[in-house]
Amino acid sequence: MALCAVPWNGSGFTSTHRKSRLSDSRKVAVVAALEREVWPLVRDWGTTQKQHEGRAFKFFERENAVLVCGGIGAEAARRAAEAIIALYQPALVISAGFAGGLDPALSAGYALTPRLVIDAGDGSRTDSGTGEGVLVSFGEVADSDQKASLAKAYGADVVDMEAAAVSRCAQAHGIQFGACKVVSDSRNDRLPPVASFVAADGTFQSFRFLAHIALRPWLWVGVGQLARNSAIAAQALCKRLAASTQ
Repeated sequence: MALCAVPWNGSGFTSTHRKSRLSDSRKVAVVAALEREVWPLVRDWGTTQKQHEGRAFKFFERENAVLVCGGIGAEAARRAAEAIIALYQPALVISAGFAGGLDPALSAGYALTPRLVIDAGDGSRTDSGTGEGVLVSFGEVADSDQKASLAKAYGADVVDMEAAAVSRCAQAHGIQFGACKVVSDSRNDRLPPVASFVAADGTFQSFRFLAHIALRPWLWVGVGQLARNSAIAAQALCKRLAASTQ
């Protein structure tokens, strides 16, 4: 199991340079989707609200790192990546968060740093130059049948919705890219209808989702399992990310 960290060689940052820019620059920028994925890591970090291109973003900050939760999906990830790059000028951008397992052997809590990120939308590929395994970014929440198709088509280990968009932003700005993903749902898990509750801006409409589930007891077991797996995944993700943000 690979550590979710991309080596930093110090190139371009002298001690004097770091001190002069410490208040407005970080070495590592992390783009996640939802706070619940990274809360065990950032709960003790400072926070600040900043605007970029007419949108408000909440940034979690510590001395050498900054993290933003942009929302679910490629467009939300793109906006968040552009904001964190423009406002903090990082040397490394990491796409972090939950992923679906495509390999049947991968269960909740399995963490990896995929070397190759593939965009299922256009087939483009990003090789980060480090890590192992393949991640494919897909345009919607993948069910078990879609997971099987993606595994066959791309030889991928896991699937997410955001990493390809973040990698494209990093490349456009000439910034090093990495990904840190943890399995939250396995290949054959049957997910509740979460996709229906993702708003256009990438936020998850939790109250509408809970109201929907409350009236459908046949979904309770699946939702309970997803909640337990998500808690396992969040702890694993944050343990791995901690090494990247020291």
